[in-house]
Amino acid sequence: MVDSKKQWKAWLYLAPAIVLLLVFTVWPIINTLRMAFLDNYNGMRAVAGEKFNIGIENFKKVVEFKDFFVCLKNTALLCVITVPVSTLLALLISSALNSIKFLQKFLQTIFFLPYVTNSIAIGMVFAAMFNMVRTVRIIQTAGIVNNVIMFFGGQPVNWINAGSTYWANMVVMIIYIVWNALPFKILILLGGMQSINKQYYDAAKVDGSSRSRILWKITVPLLSPMIAYVVITGFIGGFKEYTSIVGIFGENMGPASAAGRLNTMVGYIYDALPNNDYGRASAAALILFGIILIVTLINLQVSKKRVHY
Repeated sequence: MVDSKKQWKAWLYLAPAIVLLLVFTVWPIINTLRMAFLDNYNGMRAVAGEKFNIGIENFKKVVEFKDFFVCLKNTALLCVITVPVSTLLALLISSALNSIKFLQKFLQTIFFLPYVTNSIAIGMVFAAMFNMVRTVRIIQTAGIVNNVIMFFGGQPVNWINAGSTYWANMVVMIIYIVWNALPFKILILLGGMQSINKQYYDAAKVDGSSRSRILWKITVPLLSPMIAYVVITGFIGGFKEYTSIVGIFGENMGPASAAGRLNTMVGYIYDALPNNDYGRASAAALILFGIILIVTLINLQVSKKRVHY
């Protein structure tokens, strides 16, 4: 405990961080709540001195918007597919890395690199990888993925260009999001594996248990708190997906022939900002917050029965 006579020193040291939190975290949250419940709130009109009535008109506008459920469907679909897949892959890769002592640190660094790389830059690389065959001065060029498909005798697929299908676009996004989510999950799960008491594994080897049985009957139960953590944070991050789609498709949030087809909830919020429609954007942000909160509470409830501490 800090001596009561010296508490002012502690508050003095904490003051810069507290001020920053109040200005850049607490106030924006309060202001978002305020704007969401001011009917048809507009930033420019508010500056001009216009008054707005308190109500739920902004929430009605969000739900009645023609592309709202498209954004909600895309967001939910990306979460439901990418979170389980990336968690399972991270678990298997972490298990493999944990059993490899030679070059383990080097491989950990390689797997972690995408986590510290700009999402937009990675998206541009993926856009080039999944590019369609095109002719440039009589020479045909294609992305790496289509080159591999053609090498094995297949036909190139229009993944992201004009005329591509919704599911072709979605496959690219799923691959990108899973790949981008792996580093953080591998880091957490590998750290958890390395803290497991080795006596459990020694006893299992004496009993002649197979590697798969050891993984699912010993590693996974003892690692369940970390697994629950990466699943919950994965859903939270998944519902905020936006930069990956911009990186691959640009601000159109879809191919040129179907702009906005892959828009998400966060993209919907950003779309309202250029028009100073802060009321609708704030209402959409609160709806997204409510969805994330419900999903998180469900995950926490499920984890109470599945997690072993």
